[in-house]
Amino acid sequence: METEQFLLPTRPVRSVDDWRALGGGEGLARARTLGPAETVKEVSLSRLRGRGGGGFPTGRKWAGVVEQPGTHRYAVANGAEGEPATFKDRALMRANPYQLVEGLAIASFAIGARQAYIAVKERFTAEIAAVTSALEEMAAAGLAGEVPITIVTGPDEYLFGEEKALLEVIEGHAPMPRLLPPFEHGLFATAPQTGWESHEAQPRSEGRSGPGPRSEGRSGPGPGHRHDELSNPTLVNNVETLCNVAHILARGADWHRTMGTDKSPGHVVATVVGDVVAPDVGEIEMGTTLGDVIDAVGSGVRPGRRVKAVFSGVANAVITADHLDAPVSYEGLRAAGSGMGAAGFAVYDETACMVELAYQFSRFLSVESCGQCPPCKQGSGEITERLAEIEACRGTERDITTIGARLRQVTDANRCYLGTEEQLVVSSILAAFPEEFAAHLEGECPNPRPDLVVPKIVDLVDGRVTYDLAHLRKRPDWTYEDAPAEG
Repeated sequence: METEQFLLPTRPVRSVDDWRALGGGEGLARARTLGPAETVKEVSLSRLRGRGGGGFPTGRKWAGVVEQPGTHRYAVANGAEGEPATFKDRALMRANPYQLVEGLAIASFAIGARQAYIAVKERFTAEIAAVTSALEEMAAAGLAGEVPITIVTGPDEYLFGEEKALLEVIEGHAPMPRLLPPFEHGLFATAPQTGWESHEAQPRSEGRSGPGPRSEGRSGPGPGHRHDELSNPTLVNNVETLCNVAHILARGADWHRTMGTDKSPGHVVATVVGDVVAPDVGEIEMGTTLGDVIDAVGSGVRPGRRVKAVFSGVANAVITADHLDAPVSYEGLRAAGSGMGAAGFAVYDETACMVELAYQFSRFLSVESCGQCPPCKQGSGEITERLAEIEACRGTERDITTIGARLRQVTDANRCYLGTEEQLVVSSILAAFPEEFAAHLEGECPNPRPDLVVPKIVDLVDGRVTYDLAHLRKRPDWTYEDAPAEG
């Protein structure tokens, strides 16, 4: 499968001179020539869609931030990658952090941001070092734009990658999703929202009511402030999305639309792990079939084995073996009854126990649920407990009934998508593999596999993947059980 590698170069980009040799700086220069409004239009015409999992049109997102009232805007690169089976943002930051810096500089210019941030997990030490060096070099070369860019590190929690929770981390808080999206309630906003504190108004800031008096402390707005007065609309884009932006501005929207499909143009960086010969990350053209992606990126399943199930992280329904011809695109995988997510694919062969995977995925989401929405935390917790009983061959039909009832309620009043993920992934496994649940209820697991874990990736190098086994000790309150003593 031949394809031009522009996001993941065959040789890592190690210096700003290497980046310039590949056309680095041309995207920002063209944005300056076009101006902010035409830059937003160019991104819109490219039909680029967000690569963080939602697939929202990038140009429309930028325009939505610009259209919001307020004089203080912010731009954020979301590098807090934590979706199981996904390693693409880390691969991009390692291979070419310069395109990320330039993409963020273009976005900041286009929306009129006053400050920009790159948010990554503090344990991503290699990526932090690469991005820090690239930012320093780009700034010295005049290729980082006029908007100051700051690197912010945060905890390993899954919800750090949720855009509303990510803003909380930048402000120094725990990753607890807010009620309102960033374009309505952005960084350091003075407008209050239920359950969160507002910030002191910044000098020369204006909102829908014009300049207002400064708030007294951080417990709420000052006299005369309206709820929507100083919302500080904030743009949050995934790392891969912004890497695409640098190339789109340099080469043009028409170029981007020559690749991929009409509804999903361009390339995507896919991760393939699980029961494959060589887990890896690779750049593929949108519209490539899922089976071809598994073969091209992960070298296929082991000899004599066959694909049984594929999961695009834990955010979508299971993809069964009869849909391997589905195109890897937003519309293609949706038609297969699932979704593309962040293009991280966990592949399992016929030796995998689907009941065990349902339990492991449910446990992961239950533990990572923040607890602000009781139906999510309590519901996912009870679903996990019932699945544990079934997996251990101690379950009853009542457990299945309870799981079904909880799945219908787990999304009630949700601030984020985590409850929906629980609903989608668990219900889809139940529907696709009922015979395996029946076998467990009868007292026997037909496919015992003690090595099955959530494919949350710590590292992925040279065809070898390291999963986060410490998560097996993580408690629902985000603390960890003590590790067993050695010896």
